[in-house]
Amino acid sequence: MSANGSMLRLARQRKGIQQTDAASRLGIDQSLLSRIENGFVEPREEVILRAESAYDLPRSFFYLTDPVYGAPVSVHPMWRRKADVTIREMDAIVAELNIRVMHLRRFLDGAEYSHANDLPRLDIEDYGDAEHIAGLVRAHWKVPRGPIKDLTLLAERAGVLVSLSRLTGASVSGVTFATPGLPPLVVLNSEQPADRRRFTLAHELGHLVMHRFPSPTMEEEANAFASALLMPAADIRPYFVGRRIDLALLASLKPEWKVAMQALLMRASSLNLVTRNQSQYLWKQISARRLRLREPPELDFEPERPTVIDTMLRVHIDALGYSQGEVAQLLHLGEHGLREFYDLSPPASARPKFTVMK
Repeated sequence: MSANGSMLRLARQRKGIQQTDAASRLGIDQSLLSRIENGFVEPREEVILRAESAYDLPRSFFYLTDPVYGAPVSVHPMWRRKADVTIREMDAIVAELNIRVMHLRRFLDGAEYSHANDLPRLDIEDYGDAEHIAGLVRAHWKVPRGPIKDLTLLAERAGVLVSLSRLTGASVSGVTFATPGLPPLVVLNSEQPADRRRFTLAHELGHLVMHRFPSPTMEEEANAFASALLMPAADIRPYFVGRRIDLALLASLKPEWKVAMQALLMRASSLNLVTRNQSQYLWKQISARRLRLREPPELDFEPERPTVIDTMLRVHIDALGYSQGEVAQLLHLGEHGLREFYDLSPPASARPKFTVMK
């Protein structure tokens, strides 16, 4: 069996290493590495041995034949940050997503994931309005009126897998990766605060629900969906009507609705609950107090924790009797790499339902 050049490229991109640097580490010319990564030349055994060290991956990884997918259509950028995502950062994110999908495929070979609900597909071309679609999703999921207690739990119950990652430190809030034969995967940037994680997840759910094909307005539509899903008009309006809308009010509503002060202000503006002048004044105050980058830490709330993927890992350890080393072998990782991807401590919360496959 020959080594797979696509896996060499994936390993390099995951580490954020340029091809010239990688060629030097592997002891070959860049032109040869390019041909290897594109499948025109089979790598020699000594190249694979050097790749194990250079990329911190076991030899078996470079012989995998899993399909490799390209970048997803939607990559949700960080709010309040202007730095563009570089090509190298995007390559690293896509490589990580591909590796996570490879892991999911192997986890699901051993444990069948049962979810109580589903994710409706409501194309915006047919339904025409993100606000209306968000209301239909809440109704489909039988969400009580008012704030959503745990959006991550709702998403996982609907068959959407959620994971946390640094996403290579890039200015990306989250990304959705939907591949044939597997549940959709939403990866959220673990370095963002809890309110941002929730809005990003709601945004990505909007894409999954509404968008089969990309469009120039898809990001605005996903933001509108997220806002309406987390803050339905009929439920949030009484919190603003007849009250002085200022930073103090926004701060008091944040822990209850579990959204950013800025998201609350944007929602009030979209519902015409503040005048244009009031809105501009509040945004100036937010900027003057440097709240765009970081809202007051004392308003932070406990972030939601995904459980399904970590539970898949625990099923293999607790029910199937795998050691951590054997799980690493299953996923074609070193034990250090396993800890980079997964929290190996037993989950404290209730686990989703899994059926062990025999």
